[in-house]
Amino acid sequence: MEHVLVIPRSLFDQLGSFQGFQPDAERYLHAMLADGANFFMERPAAENDPTHKQLIPYAIFHHAGRYLSYTRGGSSGEKRLVAKRSIGIGGHINPVDASQDSLGETMYYNGVEREMAEELVIGGTHTQRVIGLINDDSTEVGSVHLGVVHLFELSMDEVRSNEDAIQDLRFHSLDELHAMRDQLETWSQICIDHLWQRVGG
Repeated sequence: MEHVLVIPRSLFDQLGSFQGFQPDAERYLHAMLADGANFFMERPAAENDPTHKQLIPYAIFHHAGRYLSYTRGGSSGEKRLVAKRSIGIGGHINPVDASQDSLGETMYYNGVEREMAEELVIGGTHTQRVIGLINDDSTEVGSVHLGVVHLFELSMDEVRSNEDAIQDLRFHSLDELHAMRDQLETWSQICIDHLWQRVGG
């Protein structure tokens, strides 16, 4: 039985719940990753419990003005998103990420790197930083998840899938992604809207 990292919805509300994109990620993350603020829940229960939010790293990959996109295959863990196009590689934080650390920031970032290594093979080097949070309570999936958006800057565009759930990898300009917005899953639409506004689109 998979266990996933969650926070109480009440904590999210106390910090200031929102719909869409929130660039002030540091304040939220500091509070949500503090000792006692989070815990692991069995995934089947968490998927149907809107009184908790699963923390989901959502990684975007950028190189030379273009962003990686892919299509979710039938083996995706989140069946409600299959066949949608996405710019974000997401995953749950699991107990294995805690190792010898408490349930804090080290554990969280361990989980981010583990997810990326499991799902993609990335050539060259990369840096990453958190650029915001995503919340979408308008959908069944979104009501039980809270996305943490990580922007990976790649030294080269050599990226290939490491699992069947990630198919048809391509790099697109922001203009191209904005034009195909309706084909994207909701979280990707929210990210594209933010990136588009940031560059004055």
